[in-house]
Amino acid sequence: MSDYKDVNIAVIGGGYWGKNLVRNFAELGALRAVCDTDPAKLEEYARLYPGVTVTARYDDILGDQTIAGVAIATPAVDHYRMVKAAIGAGKDVLVEKPLALTLAQGSELAALAAAQGRVLMVGHVLEYHPAVQELVALVRRGYLGRIHYIYSNRLNLGKFRTEENILWSFAPHDISVIIRLMGELPVEVVSSGGAYLNRDIVDVTVTNLTFAGGTRGHIFVSWLHPFKEQKLVVVGSDKMAVFDDLSTEKLIVYPHKVNWVDHCPVAARAEAEVIKVPAEEPLKRECAHFLDCIRTRNEPLTGAQSALAVLTVLDASQRSLSANSKKIVLEHDRDKENAAAAEVFIHPSSIVEAGAVVGAGTRIWHFCHIMPGATLGRNCNLGQNVFVASNVSIGNNVKIQNNVSVYEGVTLEDDVFCGPSCVFTNVKTPRSAYPRNTSSDYQKTVVKKGASIGANATILPGVTIGEYALIGAGALISKDVPKHAVVIGNPPRIHGWICKCGSTISKSGMREIKCMYCGDSDTGLEQS
Repeated sequence: MSDYKDVNIAVIGGGYWGKNLVRNFAELGALRAVCDTDPAKLEEYARLYPGVTVTARYDDILGDQTIAGVAIATPAVDHYRMVKAAIGAGKDVLVEKPLALTLAQGSELAALAAAQGRVLMVGHVLEYHPAVQELVALVRRGYLGRIHYIYSNRLNLGKFRTEENILWSFAPHDISVIIRLMGELPVEVVSSGGAYLNRDIVDVTVTNLTFAGGTRGHIFVSWLHPFKEQKLVVVGSDKMAVFDDLSTEKLIVYPHKVNWVDHCPVAARAEAEVIKVPAEEPLKRECAHFLDCIRTRNEPLTGAQSALAVLTVLDASQRSLSANSKKIVLEHDRDKENAAAAEVFIHPSSIVEAGAVVGAGTRIWHFCHIMPGATLGRNCNLGQNVFVASNVSIGNNVKIQNNVSVYEGVTLEDDVFCGPSCVFTNVKTPRSAYPRNTSSDYQKTVVKKGASIGANATILPGVTIGEYALIGAGALISKDVPKHAVVIGNPPRIHGWICKCGSTISKSGMREIKCMYCGDSDTGLEQS
């Protein structure tokens, strides 16, 4: 990681969790001050980190103009007050979860940070875990299939809180990861729990989440458990994944399936696949990300809007808990429903040039390069080593797999799928000595809404691929493709017809196609 000696950080609260922040910021070269009310802790930090300022006065930190940012690890009940004061003093802020103990306070802090131009980041540290980031990538690219169910257990004996209950203390980690995996907020929340040590502080809760597409989530948290467990399971239609933070093998994928035999479901077990991930400390990655955001002024991965998404679910869970497990229905503006989904993710190894437009919710993974003037719509997913040239237009919900170059002159409409290593060309007579390098030199290629292009297919310039057409792997496309056509081979030929749902469809005459699976029909097919 980089040396961050140019960014001065003060850690506020050097206790149970704060000591880890102190250590990491010191190792990154950014630690300049520690603030704590315990004189013994301050004496110890002064001994361990010579040259670092130690103080019991928060005002000393706020008044120090050389300190760019603060990392707050005080009790949750103090977060609102201390974050507000830091933003008012012109500091960038990393605060441990939760951002605040009410949604209203969190919204106020987010608005204040935006108005003051300050970085506001919340310590949802699991989102920086290499195994969680790999799990998110697997889900995003459909490796597990359609997600049916997610459940998490975060269990331990202690550390007991008196300021907030177990829901607000433990569950933010799992809520943040589940929102990230789903890319949206739930539509319904139901929570139940019990208070056993203190009548006013709930010790155990179970929270059930329902998402718009039918996916369910289940979060079990407790500090009254005989052993420690930190596990999250994602059940997909094709595979199942387990993230176990206490295991040496952090992420395992089980390619189990359920087959139907004589109209009965039968489990088909398969050998587990261990997913290798870097052995990096998530908190160090989180601290380095905060320092990078201070330098670049970029929105953090777990920035204010992401924190508000978590607070929204926590608030609904608390309301359900307080009302004897009443179902809480969350009303969403679908375009603004979830700040976490609206965030753009760009992997640090990728380059997005100034002048490129990237829509909300789009994910750009390793080693991609997006040129000036390119336009990417909402909720796109670009795999590893994707190149998008200037003036290329890419619609919404487009998926481009690894090793694809989309050259100038190519337009991909909404819902297009480009398989690994498929090839687009834009000049029919290329010459190295006579370069074709202006827009007028490039022939226009259009891939219409919902069309899919298989791996290693080659699309010659100047063609149009019709809506919902399917180009087979390795095919060479040299002329226009009718909508809904399945085209394979070299030379290419129409092998059949496919519905927008992906099912084979029958063709009646030359005027209509109809899907026997979903019943959808289309008219006006081109003569084939």
